[in-house]
Amino acid sequence: MNPYRKDFPILATNVNGHPLAYLDNGATTQRPQAVINAEVSFYKTYNANIHRGLHALSQKATEACDATRIKVQKYIHARSPEEIVFTYGTTHGINLIAYTWAEANMKAGDEVLISLMEHHANIVPWQQLAKRKKIKLSYITLTKKLTLDYAALARMISKRTKLVSVVHVSNVLGIENDIAKIISIVHKKSRAKVLVDAAQSIAHIPIDVQKMDCDFLVFSGHKMYGPTGIGVLYGKQELLETMPPFLTGGDMIISVEKFATVFQKPPARFEAGTPNIAGIIGLGAAVDWIQNKGLRNLRKAEAALTRYAYEKLLKVPGLTIYGPRKRHGVISFNLDGIHAHDVAEIVNRFGVAIRSGNHCAMPLHRRLGIVASARASIACYNTKQEVDTLVRALKEAQKIFK
Repeated sequence: MNPYRKDFPILATNVNGHPLAYLDNGATTQRPQAVINAEVSFYKTYNANIHRGLHALSQKATEACDATRIKVQKYIHARSPEEIVFTYGTTHGINLIAYTWAEANMKAGDEVLISLMEHHANIVPWQQLAKRKKIKLSYITLTKKLTLDYAALARMISKRTKLVSVVHVSNVLGIENDIAKIISIVHKKSRAKVLVDAAQSIAHIPIDVQKMDCDFLVFSGHKMYGPTGIGVLYGKQELLETMPPFLTGGDMIISVEKFATVFQKPPARFEAGTPNIAGIIGLGAAVDWIQNKGLRNLRKAEAALTRYAYEKLLKVPGLTIYGPRKRHGVISFNLDGIHAHDVAEIVNRFGVAIRSGNHCAMPLHRRLGIVASARASIACYNTKQEVDTLVRALKEAQKIFK
């Protein structure tokens, strides 16, 4: 019996007359009751704006948000809570870096390096920056095994390289990039900064930003059993302190005169306006839930089921899996002669939720020579029975299109 399922009320749902088999965790994870309770409690008992009121509700809400900042700091082993900036998600965090640090520190002719396995959220902001600043955007190639080509990275680094922005775990291939190796290469050969997209790793791999020595790291709450609309940007304090604000307005200022403004220090400088207070509180509850269960335990359960799913899918005739055997919870595949969208629609009839399309990674799909793929992604609450249901549904799809 899976010990985690009881914490997730949505898993008792039926879809199309079948028990829900939710295998779309790469897009968003489900929420444990503890996270739901935390948000409901906020709205029912102390809903108020933060940092702006002396009354009891405002103080309690402020304390809850401050507590989450400390929880996140400890979860990723940052030096201080001041290095934790709340965002609306991974995309917001990457754009914040593009519009603040990069705008202030990059000039025409400078270079940003990213990989071919990036999510669009880690491609488009740099394309736009290239247009605004006339910088060069370059791609780190992949090996024949679809792993990052570290030798190519080392050759590409030059004096004009100012930023390397890479994904920790691919949302298509499930491959874990060796971030410590990447950062070592970059920092030894240049003064470039390294930004890590941890959206797909934050709930699966222990992260220590100090040991990793990344300059920036971003992730989303909804990928780690928390709410949507909340995320985190980690930045080394000495970098954050040099960066101009991204959005301006209330709560990120010290004083405002008619024609001049003094901004707060980080992280408040980057948190203009009323934040997603319930989301911040829910994120804190998600961190608590992961730590109470033990990240190592969750990771062990996910790894075992990922191996099981890989082996089961590998035996389906006419099914192609993309990427190496060793992976983190993500299996992208195609069935011969059946479009990925049709595959997803048919398995949905059996209560199975998977993703189809390009997964916001079109350059990678072109590298694979395909336009779309189906994707099953594993979380701690999934079971072998759900994988078996997926396999049966895929075989039914083949019968339909035979």
